[in-house]
Amino acid sequence: MLILLTGGAACGKSAYAERLTEGYEGRKYYIAAMEPFGEESLKKIARHREMRSTRGFETIERYTDLEHLVLPEKGLALLECLCNLTANEMFSEKGAGRDAVGAVLRGIETLKKQTDTLIVVTNEVGSGYDTYGDRTPEYIDNLGIINRAAAALADQVIELVCGIPIFLRR
Repeated sequence: MLILLTGGAACGKSAYAERLTEGYEGRKYYIAAMEPFGEESLKKIARHREMRSTRGFETIERYTDLEHLVLPEKGLALLECLCNLTANEMFSEKGAGRDAVGAVLRGIETLKKQTDTLIVVTNEVGSGYDTYGDRTPEYIDNLGIINRAAAALADQVIELVCGIPIFLRR
């Protein structure tokens, strides 16, 4: 089963995703895609580690090349998040560059095959990005393509608004 969680920044997606894993008896993997850059990202990573410290996750830090990740055994995986993974694939020296969309989607497919349940967290994007410069519009377009493709693959799609889940597909 693939569950896609989407919503705006800081709307409760991560906490909700972790609650969805409660009661799962098998191995649980937390695939962290946020590469630490600067003080703010380090604080966010520390906050997320604290949130999941008692939930029985094995953390796998994977910033790029998700399609070649091999899990030790079948289980449940929580991928946090497509936004960071997409940025890493687009902009990191180790990333896929112009094939970022393909690399991320192949990574989701790879994880889906290795899990009983895959929970993927992403941000809603695309509103009003005309004011950004450089490659931000390309990033937002790529993430939009990835989000649509992930939603098409998903068994459930849930949007979080103010911490409240709205089921778009059950």
